[in-house]
Amino acid sequence: MMASDHVDVLIIGAGLSGVGAACHLRRTCPDKTYAVLEARGAIGGTWDLFRYPGIRSDSDMFTLGYAFKPWRGPKAIADGDSIRDYVRETAREHGVEEHIRLHHRVLGAEWDSATARWTVRVHRDDTDEDVTISCAFLFTCSGYYRYDEGYTPDLPGVGAYTGRLVHPQHWPADLDHTGQRMVVIGSGATAVTLVPALAERAAHVTMLQRSPTYVFAMASRDVLADALRRWLPARVAYPVARWKNVLFTTATFQLSRRAPRLVKWSLRRAAKDRLPAGYDVDQHFSPRYDPWDQRLCVVPDGDLFAAVSAGRASVVTDRIDTFTATGVRLASGTELPADVVVTATGLNLLMLGGMTITVDGVAVDLARTVAYKGMMLSGVPNFALTIGYTNASWTLKADLVATYVCRLLRHLDATGDQVVTPIAPASGKLVPLIDLQSGYVLRSINALPKQGASAPWRLYQNYARDVLLMRHGRLTDAGVRFSRAGVPSGVDRGDPVRPADTPVG
Repeated sequence: MMASDHVDVLIIGAGLSGVGAACHLRRTCPDKTYAVLEARGAIGGTWDLFRYPGIRSDSDMFTLGYAFKPWRGPKAIADGDSIRDYVRETAREHGVEEHIRLHHRVLGAEWDSATARWTVRVHRDDTDEDVTISCAFLFTCSGYYRYDEGYTPDLPGVGAYTGRLVHPQHWPADLDHTGQRMVVIGSGATAVTLVPALAERAAHVTMLQRSPTYVFAMASRDVLADALRRWLPARVAYPVARWKNVLFTTATFQLSRRAPRLVKWSLRRAAKDRLPAGYDVDQHFSPRYDPWDQRLCVVPDGDLFAAVSAGRASVVTDRIDTFTATGVRLASGTELPADVVVTATGLNLLMLGGMTITVDGVAVDLARTVAYKGMMLSGVPNFALTIGYTNASWTLKADLVATYVCRLLRHLDATGDQVVTPIAPASGKLVPLIDLQSGYVLRSINALPKQGASAPWRLYQNYARDVLLMRHGRLTDAGVRFSRAGVPSGVDRGDPVRPADTPVG
């Protein structure tokens, strides 16, 4: 193992969140040394990994873009290549590129209270050697998806299938789907993105879903933003467009919570208006759950509805009985012929990229920690993680978390303290940090950190409220303790190991 080097702040992940965090750090804490570790061989994270046809944002780019770098692309719903270029351009413009270390896969991190330092163990995949890096503050921006494999459920009889079976997370570069009969299994964001894109060249595409999802048509261009950009400088037009979209998304979410039947009716009516007369909207586009129990699927310019209306694609709601040599036989007895089957069946969660954490020799069980302001964990000193909103753009929250980390670092410098540690709340019911009912969440719910009943332990999924909390709220409150090196971690971390899903106190 090579000798370690040291930085003030170590950022894990060079995707949208990690590059943004480094830019914030460079802009507001220019005296801090830092490095960005990326397990893969390129910048861009999700937007470099996923290469399936039609890959695009499911949030508008005026909110998915960084607060400090206006999105200048023509489309509000942008393709994956454009987003990847935007991330790389940002890293280059802000001098972050030279601080990114590719092929550095983090294995684990150990906190030592005596020195107030993290020691991070890293494997370099390019040289096949282990290295260590120490830091005063550890900032993980690796998201919560597992990058090496997606989720594929048990598929009965799949061994008999002689066609090609593909998962979108690892789309084959040599797959030519021109003239192919294709079945896409799934109904989430990936499926509704793939189907219209594949239908442009395939003989026919069938979206096979076990149950429907809410699908919302959104214009690929933002008319107001385009008008603003014609008449105003970007530094003025961009925040106006950004806040307009934030307020619209927030209002839609709040209305969904307060009047779910009204929103459900509106979504059904909008889908019906875009589909052929007599189409069975209730069977294929009217879920049993309420809007925003799972994330809404956005389709730019209604492209999915257009593909179905044109006969290039179809939606089938049924269960798989078994695969056959030439396709998929359904519980109803219908057989779907398929040259290619795409399993758009979801992702696997993997918190912190799978790295382990110990504090003074004690392993941290993430499921028994409580998230402070949605970005720090009880009992874990000098540590932050980025988890974006489930009801809005990921980057909105990522920007706020990075801003808050920089505020914390400046506060530590000003006071002479070296350590900040969240303390678990003494009372209140705890629930999982991510409150969606999506399959990928439910499959891993027992591994997630928890959240409390009220601020600063509650994640409210409200950007305007978080702006006040993260940019302007107090840094010193009952949820955290500031100290210096040498203070035992047990003093600072409180009791993060009480049962996390039952009322206490």
